[in-house]
Amino acid sequence: MGEIRLGTSGWSYKEWEGPFYPKGEKKKLTYYSKYFNTVEIDSTFYGYPSAGMILGATKNTPPDFVFSAKLPKLITHEKTLDVEKGVKEDLFGFLHLMKPLIEDAKLGPLLIQLPPSFTYSGGFRKLEGFLGVLPTDVLFAAEFRNKSWLGKADAVDLLRKHNVAITTVDEPLLPADTTTTADFAFVRWHGRGERPWYNYRYKQDELEGWTKKVEAVATKTKKVYGYFNNHFKGYAVENSLQMMELLGTANAAQRKLLDQVTRRIDAGLKRTQSILA
Repeated sequence: MGEIRLGTSGWSYKEWEGPFYPKGEKKKLTYYSKYFNTVEIDSTFYGYPSAGMILGATKNTPPDFVFSAKLPKLITHEKTLDVEKGVKEDLFGFLHLMKPLIEDAKLGPLLIQLPPSFTYSGGFRKLEGFLGVLPTDVLFAAEFRNKSWLGKADAVDLLRKHNVAITTVDEPLLPADTTTTADFAFVRWHGRGERPWYNYRYKQDELEGWTKKVEAVATKTKKVYGYFNNHFKGYAVENSLQMMELLGTANAAQRKLLDQVTRRIDAGLKRTQSILA
């Protein structure tokens, strides 16, 4: 199997103080990187990161730590990948800001998360044009959020042509697509809550089922990057560590942390229940 890197979507959550971080922890990324070797930067979706933020992320993590990141919504949602609207220039401006990570070999896949309104009929040509301007020395993954893309062979062929991974996603509205279209795989667990999806704690049997899927894509690729986005109450930390344990990749420190996080989450839930009772 290829290398499997698991982490969470984001790290700077105040509510993780207690379940994961010590109370008042200021250097959350540094602390996070003691136990995980990858993270997805979620904040880049909302706007371009500052040069200082990227430089700090580069310096405050170990040499083998890898960041994935969302492309800004300016590219994916506002301009919907349309090269005629200048998304090539927008993309390379973003990559310039990510240069410290690139130079230190700390940049993993960049996520092209498309809006639910981005349909196959209206979006295929835009996607084709956008993939045509991507640099070949950076990894990209596409996340489709409209069911019209399911089972489209020409879309799969297009992604394979450019070595862009189709993102495997667990969420309530669409089935998980484990098709591999690149020499790496990209997996995201959004959760299966109702409002919002992310307020969800995966059960052991659900994770066992996903372990088989992760192992399957790992046999077809060189690397798998997986991120839990169910950040409420620290569930993402717990479930990521549980997945590592099920895959047999967790070390002693991660197994100890898992026990601590689970006990603390359970205690927090009991306190909430007693208050509401």
